[in-house]
Amino acid sequence: MPDSHPHDLAEIARVRPRPDIRLIATDMDGTLVDDKKRIHDELWPLIDELHARGITFCPASGRQYYNLVQEFEDVADELIFIAENGTYVVDGGKGREMSSDCLELDVAWRLVARVRGLPEVGAVLCGKRSAYVERTDTPFLDQVRPYYTRLQIVEDLLGVAGDDVLKVAVYDLVSAEHGAAPLLADFRATHQVVVSGQHWVDVTSPTANKGKALRHVQEALGVTPHQTMAFGDFLNDAEMMDAATYSFAMANAHPLLKEKARWVAPANNANGVVRTIRTALGLDEPKDGASIGGGTDALTPGAASASASRGRRGTSRPRRR
Repeated sequence: MPDSHPHDLAEIARVRPRPDIRLIATDMDGTLVDDKKRIHDELWPLIDELHARGITFCPASGRQYYNLVQEFEDVADELIFIAENGTYVVDGGKGREMSSDCLELDVAWRLVARVRGLPEVGAVLCGKRSAYVERTDTPFLDQVRPYYTRLQIVEDLLGVAGDDVLKVAVYDLVSAEHGAAPLLADFRATHQVVVSGQHWVDVTSPTANKGKALRHVQEALGVTPHQTMAFGDFLNDAEMMDAATYSFAMANAHPLLKEKARWVAPANNANGVVRTIRTALGLDEPKDGASIGGGTDALTPGAASASASRGRRGTSRPRRR
């Protein structure tokens, strides 16, 4: 797909010396995947090349950890995952928790009570082991299931026990920015209330965000912000821009994120993350004939795009963050 938004790729190509990148963190929905939830075929050989060069690739998303592992199943052991908007960080190679920042149970219960019974919004209680919902209507579940691989429907969210709560995600069927976010505005005084997509608001611990999680990863790997690239498209990516010298808002990003990022990358529908990484690092373009411009012939739907070397298979998923 040709570029339809202005970006800084030509400027990025002129940066000298080439950055000594050791860590690349990228949001998923609206950033790495296109609007039809497709991951570009060029990502898979790029991850292999980055791994060979000692560069860690780190999906950083509002999605559940188990969903991210499913998306990157064939290469999960090479990655570090920042899940649930920074509240849960896991080393994919070791399956080991690197950090977590949980939400107090009494706050989670208050959030559930606040939205319970409202027809236009629904709550997802997000734990380390599973996610939990009590709404059972199809429109709500259709928006929740694609992002929570482990999901339990329970009679009463206030009765969930035996799990550490990472966040409460609230889905607004109309507009999160104008509906659910104002509804939860009073929680901002003590907690993070972040609009993470057109229909989603996440409430987390006051100290939890993707930027703090990325700094945990940097510390664990001995990597500096100057050796870090970060990509995002929405307001839940804002702190991540501050943690990386090489920060990129997508061309389709929220205007406030573009103001915070150092550069603008091509849009998610134009394979912007892969193109920017290859350009910034001076990597050779693909030799298999796939268009680096992000042509639709090189896009495969879903969790595991069909790289010939890995035999990936995919499924189409609806948009979130």
